[in-house]
Amino acid sequence: MQDYDKINRELWNRRTQIHIGSTFYQEDDFMKGMTTLNAIEIEALGDVTNKKLLHLQCHYGLDTLSWARKKAVVTGVDYSEEAISYAVKLSKTLEIPAKFIHSNVYDLPEVLEDSFDIVFTSYGVLHWLSSLDRWAKIIRDFLVPDGIFFMVEFHPLKWLFDPSGQLDNDFHYSSGGKPLQRVVTGTYADPIVKIEQSAWNWRWGLGEVITALTAADLHIESLVEYPFSYHWGGSPREIKPPPIELPKLFSVTARNSR
Repeated sequence: MQDYDKINRELWNRRTQIHIGSTFYQEDDFMKGMTTLNAIEIEALGDVTNKKLLHLQCHYGLDTLSWARKKAVVTGVDYSEEAISYAVKLSKTLEIPAKFIHSNVYDLPEVLEDSFDIVFTSYGVLHWLSSLDRWAKIIRDFLVPDGIFFMVEFHPLKWLFDPSGQLDNDFHYSSGGKPLQRVVTGTYADPIVKIEQSAWNWRWGLGEVITALTAADLHIESLVEYPFSYHWGGSPREIKPPPIELPKLFSVTARNSR
């Protein structure tokens, strides 16, 4: 059997080395105080002062540290050793209090004993998860009673089309829980860079996401679809006009009903 986690982790270790300091992530501006958070998540979560926030699949921590700048008590988690190592370095350099843990989502209960007011995840995370049911239960178990889970993610329909609006036959709306192998060439932060490596993804439809969350006793308070994307080419923070009139992002707010 393929070790999907190992293969994908190796890819993200390589990607992280390219992403650090890249124009895409606007790290120089971040170092000067710019937030890397977008309006969707800022408006949804509101005042996070002194709230304990768990950021799943945090990459190298820019969004995590942006929440800390808003006075949240943050813990960031990622399975890339390179990403977590650099996130720790950034936290110390900028003197922004934060805790970072090297772990994949599914092993997190073995290395973290805590509970949180907010669990957060965003932009390009779902298709690296092999089981939404396990993911949703882990989210619930890390939330305090009445705690909030918030996610904002690329809409599943987005994966069916390339940036010009043409149907891309290599992608799927949903893979039915089956892993899809693809060869990665380049990275979204630098498409020109020479990197070629296998990766395994899972495509999850919107219904599968909501079903997993509700099955874990998370009460859905809102599901919002957006006709734009923050990451459709150009600057990562620039909203590009959609090439076709379909939803490009969606967000979910859910509450721990246990």
